[in-house]
Amino acid sequence: MQPRVKPRILVVDDEPEAVELVEFNLKQAGYAVMTAADGAEALKKARSQTPDLIVLDVMLPEMNGFEICKTLRIEPATAKVPIIMLTAKAAEIDRVLGLELGADDYLTKPFSPRELLLRIKKILSRGEPGEKPRDQMRFGDLLIDVPRHLASWKNRPFELTATEFKLLTTLAQRSGRVQSRDALLRDVWEYDSLIDTRTVDTHMRRLREKLGPASKHLDTVRGVGYRFVE
Repeated sequence: MQPRVKPRILVVDDEPEAVELVEFNLKQAGYAVMTAADGAEALKKARSQTPDLIVLDVMLPEMNGFEICKTLRIEPATAKVPIIMLTAKAAEIDRVLGLELGADDYLTKPFSPRELLLRIKKILSRGEPGEKPRDQMRFGDLLIDVPRHLASWKNRPFELTATEFKLLTTLAQRSGRVQSRDALLRDVWEYDSLIDTRTVDTHMRRLREKLGPASKHLDTVRGVGYRFVE
């Protein structure tokens, strides 16, 4: 029997104390950890070793976390790697900017290592097959294949992150039923406390952009939330 491979986490931060704290807690939780202190090193390791998740600080020398996130999302090899951004900036505009550029989640410094571990575990579990009502769903030219973690339009696959794919499948499995932002935060992001419904709006906007013509299936119900229409 093959030993289980540890998920690899890339931690990007220029503060040695912060890296040491995060690295210690991640290793204690059973993760393999790589570290980088600046943007160039982060991009090099992300490209060469393809981590399972990246913990990315915003305030970095020369190239900030927003620029790194944008670069990683453009390149096919790293486009789907989940990213949690760490920011000392608590302003909503900074959180939204991170999500707009492709981050899956964010934490504001100072943060609890336990909270970070919880967020990492939840994000990594989004890419795993779970109990689903249907393995495959077809809506005209749109095909959603849950076990293969694949969505395609006229046989052309979309490059979706784990969070975007779970958001799409959650809406599709509840086709015709309006899903409030609060419900989506609970069911897709698994947040116990509802902290920021802009997270849902930002991901929906990115999802629609990626789906192109297939985005006709995603309907906004003003003042309530979203609905998948066949």
